[in-house]
Amino acid sequence: MTTANEETARALRALENDDPSVRLRAALAVGTAPDPEAVDGLVERCAVEPDFSVREMLTWALTRHPPSATVPKLLPEVRSGSARARSQALHTLSKIGDRRAWPVITPALLSDADDEVARSAWRAAVALVPEGGEHELAVALATQLGRGGRETRLSLSRALLALGEPMLPVLAAAATDPGPHVRAHAIATERLWRDPDAGFEFAVEEAKRVVALGGAGQEG
Repeated sequence: MTTANEETARALRALENDDPSVRLRAALAVGTAPDPEAVDGLVERCAVEPDFSVREMLTWALTRHPPSATVPKLLPEVRSGSARARSQALHTLSKIGDRRAWPVITPALLSDADDEVARSAWRAAVALVPEGGEHELAVALATQLGRGGRETRLSLSRALLALGEPMLPVLAAAATDPGPHVRAHAIATERLWRDPDAGFEFAVEEAKRVVALGGAGQEG
């Protein structure tokens, strides 16, 4: 008869398989039958796993374990020299939602040079920010307005919008920034707040028009 520990060991070995479908099933197996002995292996694999679907399953498997077992293992990964390790650890922390991880969300992470890491940090920050810290976080996030391409800007807008009303004065200030890209991004985000059904593309085009005309987009 195969013991639980043997099943876990077999699944962890399968996480090294060249076939992503085998790795996916292995991560599913570990998450279906959580075992504290598997946490180290799951975290280590998250740092190097190239397949998006497998990474998502690894994160799910980690969320199936107690935060007391996973969070302490994930925190060092956030300071890793590997962008993939930082990004996936932040993504997993955002899914776990344990606010004890909040201190790891530093200004350096929120402005990480790697767009995927920064986007993961924004999502994690919104998920972990302590009650009452929303305005301060909005100020930190606003330093990234105008950054990157469409996906990066949309991610930042979503993060700011998730903070609710505390971010509105921050957007109002950014809408008068000297940089046109910053102004346009701030105006587009504020318009999405007022009209969530408008869609990001429409809000961006409207914001560009406002900036081109020299306005700040703050309507009464």
